[in-house]
Amino acid sequence: MKIYDELVARGLIAQVTNEEEVSKLINEGKATFYIGFDCTADSLTAGHFMALTLMKRLQEAGNKPIALIGGGTTMIGDPSGKSDMRKMLTIEDINHNAECFKRQMEKFIEFGEGKAMMVNNADWLLNLNYIELLREVGACFSVNNMLRAECYKQRMEKGLTFLEFNYMIMQSYDFYTLFQKYNCNLEFGGDDQWSNMLGGTELIRRKLGKDAHAMTITLLTDSNGNKMGKTAGNAVWLDPNKTSPFDFYQYWRNVGDADVLKCIKMLTFIPIEEIQKMEDWEGAKLNEAKDILAYELTKLVHGKEEAEKAKEASKALFSGAGSLENMPSTTLKDEDFRDGKIDIVGVVVAAGLCPTRSEARRAVEQGGVTVNDEKVTDPKTLYDPDFFKGEGVIVRRGKKNYMKVVK
Repeated sequence: MKIYDELVARGLIAQVTNEEEVSKLINEGKATFYIGFDCTADSLTAGHFMALTLMKRLQEAGNKPIALIGGGTTMIGDPSGKSDMRKMLTIEDINHNAECFKRQMEKFIEFGEGKAMMVNNADWLLNLNYIELLREVGACFSVNNMLRAECYKQRMEKGLTFLEFNYMIMQSYDFYTLFQKYNCNLEFGGDDQWSNMLGGTELIRRKLGKDAHAMTITLLTDSNGNKMGKTAGNAVWLDPNKTSPFDFYQYWRNVGDADVLKCIKMLTFIPIEEIQKMEDWEGAKLNEAKDILAYELTKLVHGKEEAEKAKEASKALFSGAGSLENMPSTTLKDEDFRDGKIDIVGVVVAAGLCPTRSEARRAVEQGGVTVNDEKVTDPKTLYDPDFFKGEGVIVRRGKKNYMKVVK
């Protein structure tokens, strides 16, 4: 199976400018492609998996990745999929975050001479003269088209600032620059980036008279349409100091039944033929699939040794083995509490027993959650920090899924 066909089989491709040209480029290993990463935090999240694994797949097929660190675009803030304006970061924060990104990306992508490249758009965006930029590219963008773009829709409801309105121009300018400097002929991104990416291909066409292409990746969402592993306030981090390998394992071990095979297809490197054999799995076999997903992703991010440890700890947890002293635990942080309280839904998510608040709420309402062996059915039930101090409390979802929660 050729690489493009594999991407289709795994459900990774959402939209593409010219399928015939793009499939030919990547199948023949002739694509120099880039994916941008804005430095909004000091760690990548599980939501970045799609991009990182895609880069790895395409590099193994002979294509050349460019990881674009958004040192410049982070200073503006991408409005895509956001109802509120992003937090403005200092240059020092952005540079620190960029260094953290680099270290994490090196686990997935092979950088070096003739291999993958890592560049920072601060190198060209921060030196732009506004008047010169307007004269160079301003006439290539239709305001009418920009206002209709999907990436601005949510922000239009509350008020799109002129600052954010410029983001499409910045991202398009990135592609324009990479095309000229590195012969970059293809941009990949999340499906919510489609309008921005088309802006880049159109800018290259109008300014240089040449063709460049774009392809969007299917967004990683659960069966309820919520983004997985990247939600503000509930992110699953690749940094082990922010999300431990065990908690990382548990997040994927607890994905919904309807989502597990989709995640295995999109995120792991298990051959597609083997995954197809799992499609009729039900009941206990689905739990086996969840263990496979959790182990493969933990191994990819944290290494085989940590994956084995997390797997054994999870087995003990699900079998009901172990005492309060030695069972795996999670620690609540100050930011988990709002006005000095945390609701039961937040506790269940923090414990890794449900991946999203919506799923945790349903589990509570259906009587599937206990705290210290007492059933909790009201999702508005609140706890203060002192409740979790000392030895902590045991939070259960169902009969076998449980976690010690401490503060």
